[in-house]
Amino acid sequence: MSDGAGRHVLRTHRHRLTAAALAIAGGLLVFLVATRLFPFHSLNHDEGVYLQQAAMLLDGQLFLYPPVEDAYRPWFFVRAPDGGLYPKYAPVPAAMFAVGNLLGGYRLALAGIAAGNVALTYALTAAAFDRTRGLLAAGFLLASPLFLVDSAVFLPYAPTTLLNLAFAAAYFHSRRTGSRRAAAVAGLAVGLAFFSRPYTAVLFATPLIAHALWTLRGLDRDPVLAQAATAVLGLCGVAAALGYNAVTTGSAFVFPYQAFAPLDGLGFGHREILAYSRQYTPELALRVNARVLSLLFGEWVAAGPLGTVLAAVGVGGLLRHLYRHRTADWRRLVLAGLFVSIPVGNVYFWGNLNVLGDLGRANDGLVAFLGPYYHFDLLVPTAAFAAHGIVLLAGRGRAALQARIADPDRRRQVAVVAVAVCLLVVAVPAATALAEPVQRNAEVTETYRQAYAPVDDVPDGSLVFLPTPYGDWMNHPFQALRNDPGFDGDVVYALRERQFAVVDAHPQRQLYRYTYRGVWAPTTGEAVTPRIQPVEHVAGERVRLGLQLGIPSGVERVSIRLASEHGQAYYVTNGTQSSVERDSTLTPSLVVSDGRARLRGVTPVSNTTTIPVDERDELQVTAFADYGVGNGFSYRVELPTATEDGRTRALTPYLEHCDRPLRCGDEAAYVPESAGPGVSMDADLYVANATVDAEPATRPVASQ
Repeated sequence: MSDGAGRHVLRTHRHRLTAAALAIAGGLLVFLVATRLFPFHSLNHDEGVYLQQAAMLLDGQLFLYPPVEDAYRPWFFVRAPDGGLYPKYAPVPAAMFAVGNLLGGYRLALAGIAAGNVALTYALTAAAFDRTRGLLAAGFLLASPLFLVDSAVFLPYAPTTLLNLAFAAAYFHSRRTGSRRAAAVAGLAVGLAFFSRPYTAVLFATPLIAHALWTLRGLDRDPVLAQAATAVLGLCGVAAALGYNAVTTGSAFVFPYQAFAPLDGLGFGHREILAYSRQYTPELALRVNARVLSLLFGEWVAAGPLGTVLAAVGVGGLLRHLYRHRTADWRRLVLAGLFVSIPVGNVYFWGNLNVLGDLGRANDGLVAFLGPYYHFDLLVPTAAFAAHGIVLLAGRGRAALQARIADPDRRRQVAVVAVAVCLLVVAVPAATALAEPVQRNAEVTETYRQAYAPVDDVPDGSLVFLPTPYGDWMNHPFQALRNDPGFDGDVVYALRERQFAVVDAHPQRQLYRYTYRGVWAPTTGEAVTPRIQPVEHVAGERVRLGLQLGIPSGVERVSIRLASEHGQAYYVTNGTQSSVERDSTLTPSLVVSDGRARLRGVTPVSNTTTIPVDERDELQVTAFADYGVGNGFSYRVELPTATEDGRTRALTPYLEHCDRPLRCGDEAAYVPESAGPGVSMDADLYVANATVDAEPATRPVASQ
């Protein structure tokens, strides 16, 4: 191609090439945000649900079948009557993420979806206005914090927006050209959008459906056939959604999210999901959605309030034209209609209350980190009308310059300065709006980085037991620690439920336990101190756990409680003194055999010296070192045991040092260096001789 021909192509297609460059830049930027800001995923644990679902689809599965019930249930998965598990969400976004993995990585899907949304924003705005406004709208979308943050996480909002925009762009094209093929594409896109997020799709489609019905008033053949093609293929998406419901929930009209939480849906009144419930009244709904919209237009669109003002100028220009001429381009009216259908429809959805957290606190809830994502679709009309507003203001500025400055060169110089000042005025609030959520999420990511650090040392072929700070769920919060759909990956993760059944289901795997000290609260910026603990599995007629508990000087008394599912016994240290003048070590031993457990090396408080042990039990030994007047600390030992066929099985115990009793139980693992002199804790797990228990008959097989 000659230089002249190349320049002609660039002049002819400069807008499209610029739009393509913006789309590529958007994809690359989102990929960068996804890998650098969210390497361990976000605070929204739905990401793990979609990624687990994507892995299932790649394996050709709609259900998970864990090898042990209750030990592997992922967050937001529903149990089917046959014991299988299915996610509460539709599979369309997960399928889109799965395509990215086929191409080399899940995050490639995020980049592709983001690029598609930028390109379609250009196409829609160019169709409704012109190409210049289309480029400005694409740039506005790309600079919006809500777009950059939510496009970089594995949530359904950006993927559903891509389908909605594809529907609108194809519909615009079919109406302009009469193309039935474009009408069919519009139908497929809106059908998939409905399958992805039904209510979101309905709210977006409402202005276009209104226009489609308006065009049928004359019953002209071509519009009827085109709209029929869109409607029929759109209904195919509805049918697919209902069919998926029938396969998963057993009823075409019960969606998986309803099966998970029947009161977690649209409408006012009592709303509930798991243990959380609220009375969602119309008054509360209006208050909540006003707050959400103020956050959207004040912090999460490009340049914050300034970007919102530009969009308002654009909408004002449309309304002024409509008032003066009693008509306007229907495509502009459709885009403007989204400012009505989406906010009004969201009033009916209590999810907007949940993202806000505590209404009385600023920057609380997921909205502070991920923005008002239920209104993600509003970014597109906001971008389009902000672009229109920029052009209107630029036109007025140009007219003012022409009226005041006669010299063209001087006018050009003033225009360049004015443009530079305007860019600076826009850039500062745009950077500020983006910096705050980036900083918040970066702090969360740093806590994740510290929490996950020991997991990298776990070798392939391992089984890791995970704690449950938010209840008995996988991937809540540990999204990065997911199982393969066949529960046969390099590393398998399990809950603490039915631990021996889990061990039996993976007989060849090395056993580990993930523990930590501290409170799991990433939003505070405080990271837990994690540890990967090797776990040994022993079995014999008698199992002994030898304990070595450091007793600092000044401790007046050590009281000990031994507890099982069906009993408890109390002990004190032998020869308790009024004051211990120097550090010492307490060495009780826990012996388990014949369905009973007892402590040796300490003095029983009552006649109860042994307690019954269930077939599956977790024996607890709690030793309180008392400095006097109830001031002291606790050692806590939890030994998982199983009794069957006259043999006792045990796993390496959980060991905790508790400065405060409420921190015991998954938040006080091991003894920290800051515990002070004389504080120490160790345990040796043995298979003991059936008749002699004064000394262990075998060497220790587990020590911590």
